[in-house]
Amino acid sequence: MSELTIFYLLVFSGISLISILIKSPFFQKAKYYFLGFFFFSIGIFLHSQNSDKPEIPTLKEKENIVFQLSKKLNSNEKNRRYFVEILAIPSNDIKDFSPIKTVLSIPKHQEPLDFNHFYNAEVYIHQPEKINNDFQFDYEKYLARQDVFLQAYLPNDILKTEKTEVSFYDQIRQKRLQILNKINQTPLSPKIQEFLKGIILSDRTEMDSETVQDFNQTGLTHLLAISGSHMVIIFWMTLFVFNQIIPIKFRKLSIILSLVLIWIFAVFIDYGSSVMRSCLMITCYYVMVLLQRKSDLLHSLALSAFMLLIFDSKQFFDVGFQLSYVAVVGIWWLSGPIKKLFRKPKYWLEDFVYSITAMTFSAQIATLPLAIYYFHQFSFVSIFANLLIIPLSEIIIISSLLMVIAIAFGMKYLLVFQIFDVFILYVLKVIHWLSSFDTLMNKNLSLGLLELSALFLMIYFLKFIIKDIFNLKYLLRFSFCLLLFFGLRIGFNYYNFEKEEVLVHHFYKDKIICVKKKNQLVFWLKENKNEEKIIDFVINPYLVSRRLSDFEINYYPEDSESFVYGGKQYKLK
Repeated sequence: MSELTIFYLLVFSGISLISILIKSPFFQKAKYYFLGFFFFSIGIFLHSQNSDKPEIPTLKEKENIVFQLSKKLNSNEKNRRYFVEILAIPSNDIKDFSPIKTVLSIPKHQEPLDFNHFYNAEVYIHQPEKINNDFQFDYEKYLARQDVFLQAYLPNDILKTEKTEVSFYDQIRQKRLQILNKINQTPLSPKIQEFLKGIILSDRTEMDSETVQDFNQTGLTHLLAISGSHMVIIFWMTLFVFNQIIPIKFRKLSIILSLVLIWIFAVFIDYGSSVMRSCLMITCYYVMVLLQRKSDLLHSLALSAFMLLIFDSKQFFDVGFQLSYVAVVGIWWLSGPIKKLFRKPKYWLEDFVYSITAMTFSAQIATLPLAIYYFHQFSFVSIFANLLIIPLSEIIIISSLLMVIAIAFGMKYLLVFQIFDVFILYVLKVIHWLSSFDTLMNKNLSLGLLELSALFLMIYFLKFIIKDIFNLKYLLRFSFCLLLFFGLRIGFNYYNFEKEEVLVHHFYKDKIICVKKKNQLVFWLKENKNEEKIIDFVINPYLVSRRLSDFEINYYPEDSESFVYGGKQYKLK
């Protein structure tokens, strides 16, 4: 929006907010909508302030840069990848040079970067490639939301200079790197080492693709990320320990110390988005307990989201942010009614199993529409995988935390390592076995915003159906949402079926041409060149966007200038 539009929005929302003071029946009823509109306008204003792109200086394709490490990213087969800050460009005489955040790829044979040094190297630098089609993943926008506007590749040697003064924050991050390196030196098997780094230290940068795929296909990715469940378990563990040490009359002190410890832990693991969300939710909830206010999960949830978005409105577009809050809202909305479907528990273990089952089903149901909308896949095995692994998550997280603490202090009790190694190895084998049920995996699922909204409406009314399945009013509302969903789906499917088009896709230097005539779809590409990657990054996203499942691949020689298909000639150059 333009600055003038945002200004008018703020003025109008401010006036509407004052109107809630008017003691008129109309304004008293409408005050909640005015209040919502006011916060919506504030959100638009804050997001406009956060979305300003800084001025990027004109750079040559090959530049000599001085930089420092900002964050490790996931590696690929050939390169390690980092977020780095470009501190200076010696060849460029720029006054008041502001650091530029950049994605940097470095071959794996090069020495890993750390936080104790400045680096000087010659790199190939460019801006992220713009997308040409609406169905492609917009990597440029994804990076921009993290204030990253450049990409670079460093093929040659690096000169490094030790920092004369390392900031306190960089010292903490360097200590984390040292512990990650210590884990590599333990007798644990490589797969278990990477699992341990991911589940406690939020570092999945070197995890093998097979393990990541197993967790993705079984819907257990949240176990690898430092999520709300991790922080709650760590908080409860520290609270339990403090409650045993500190007298009952100082129980508030136990809560305060536990909150302080989880925030220290959050800073130590580089306070990722999921960690900050979890810590804020827990803090908001227990601050109410400390103030002897009625603790309310929904209020804690809303307050933590409000605080996060005030400081960084771009998080609203983060998939993890959306999934986290939708999952917690789903648990709040559905877990109670689902748990009441079970018989009244007689033992604490039975109550625990019922609670875990209800929470798992609630979170799965609530996040299912978003998961399909963003990832275009769903596996029925994820429900069973979560029911099986979630009860074990407390043991897995606590034992992993204790292992990391032991490694950090230089302890090397081989027996303990062997027991942990065998335990986690069997857990990973079970997850791998569950991921092997390919028939239960549905891929290339398409879902639009209107269909997504209809599904969320269905989930809203589902609570009332569970409570009273024979209530005609609730059945009719749920049925209307179901019919609306299928009506929208049939309409969008028919629209895409009738569409005929010829598109040119670019994958690096390859040119892929697709010809669509209703449900007939043919892709033309160079013979056997990057075919697997082209299917993953070009063909599958196109199939999802056009709601198709069948396609054909034809090949053309490298020296071809055109090809003929369906009586028409298509030029390649």
